[in-house]
Amino acid sequence: MAVAWPVGVAFHIRTGSRKWWTTTATRVQSIVATMAALLLTPTTTFGREADTPPPKVIRDIDYADEGNLAHRMDIHFPPAKASLPLIVWVHGGAWRSGSKASMPLRNVVTEGHAVVSVDYRLSTQARFPAQAHDIKAAIRFLRARAIDWNLSADKIVVAGDSAGAHLAALVGVSNGVSDLEGAVGKNLDQSSHVQGILSFYGASNLGSILRQSTPFGLNMRVPALALLLGAQPDEAPTLAALASPVTHVDPRDPPLLLLHGDQDPQMPINQSHELAGAYKKAGVFVHFEVVHGAAHGGAIFYDEERLAVVREFLKKFR
Repeated sequence: MAVAWPVGVAFHIRTGSRKWWTTTATRVQSIVATMAALLLTPTTTFGREADTPPPKVIRDIDYADEGNLAHRMDIHFPPAKASLPLIVWVHGGAWRSGSKASMPLRNVVTEGHAVVSVDYRLSTQARFPAQAHDIKAAIRFLRARAIDWNLSADKIVVAGDSAGAHLAALVGVSNGVSDLEGAVGKNLDQSSHVQGILSFYGASNLGSILRQSTPFGLNMRVPALALLLGAQPDEAPTLAALASPVTHVDPRDPPLLLLHGDQDPQMPINQSHELAGAYKKAGVFVHFEVVHGAAHGGAIFYDEERLAVVREFLKKFR
């Protein structure tokens, strides 16, 4: 490691004896090296102390029992017995990319909640509503098998970011909508109902999203919607309405927490405003947390300030 000596120190060293210079330089280099090592050693990971053992994870559980690699889930276990609710995480990726490996709620796991991160058929594999069918199948599977992992599935919060947040909200508000239930998996006797929804910067109305989008957002959204729906929303309005959480909101829906950046160039913040408005009109609990200065995603959504909001929301389900 190269050391840039301060001028005063270098002058003082050169005026002393050779032995004193050698001994002092060696000591200073040792101190600098030690300080550098300490500075380069990470002390925390996702809000967790570095010396805390990482949460246990069971990976690649087949929730549909069909051998399809898209039907896999990972269970992230907290250090002690899991608190309610059980959280089902749905990854983003414009419906066409991403995987269950992208699960940013590790601090929530450390604090006591089990999080199940699910894969689903992407729009490159199957058109909508296959994605909703898969997530509901994962929830039914957990209701049937949670006891195998000493988990409780009595209270489930479905959560996600971006396209995953859209799917999480859609699954959450469509309890009993037959077109969205599907017949994936072997646990059709189980309920796919959830007790809460946590949405990080997601879509809610595919009928209005393009009108609200920036040019950058249109570049992302137009091809993504063509893959998801097989057409643009105005060309398939019935399907677009089925895929829009705002069209399914009613007074029986579960509590909802929305987080969205007011500088999001990709997913219009008006999408969250629309869903919050639909909830208020139906008289259902909703909390909309505007993240000022935030764009589309990033660490700010999972920092301590936002974690405190999520933590307070999860208290509703104990």
